[in-house]
Amino acid sequence: MSDLGFLRIALEQARRSPPKPTNFCVGAVLVSPSSEKPVLVTGYTLECPGNTHAEQSCFIKLAETHGIVTTGSKGELETQLGPLLPNDAVLYTTMEPCNKRSPGNLTCVERILMLQTSDGKAAIKKVVCGVREPETFVGENVGRKCLEDAGIEVVHVSGLEDEILKVATAGHVQAT
Repeated sequence: MSDLGFLRIALEQARRSPPKPTNFCVGAVLVSPSSEKPVLVTGYTLECPGNTHAEQSCFIKLAETHGIVTTGSKGELETQLGPLLPNDAVLYTTMEPCNKRSPGNLTCVERILMLQTSDGKAAIKKVVCGVREPETFVGENVGRKCLEDAGIEVVHVSGLEDEILKVATAGHVQAT
């Protein structure tokens, strides 16, 4: 399947996110392109309990399939999950991962960076995004730069921007 195909799956996930004026409806898909069944897990904003982002929902759900139970300390899930990811894991997300969150929450960029193989390398080596994060809540998102500085390839795939932004901002007060 193509990058655009996986982004379409992420977009379908984003449509499942409950619209709210205080967040974006985002979808994510974690894949292993070389696997017979490449889609490892999907997620969307607010799918899991708490103020969960789409990427975080993917990680929580995948951890559950591996029987990982955490005490809830920051980064514990990612620390345990990283070594279990396939070598070719790619994260597809409708919107670039966040680099700012409300206090007490790890950002999606931090979570991705915490996912490391047993030898300390990035477990996710590529992130594919449909759009940049609008400056609505956090101003400029420098998440892409943080990921690239850590050696993670970040790719923008065009073709779904208008549709992604329409879904992402459902529930927001629209300017007239």
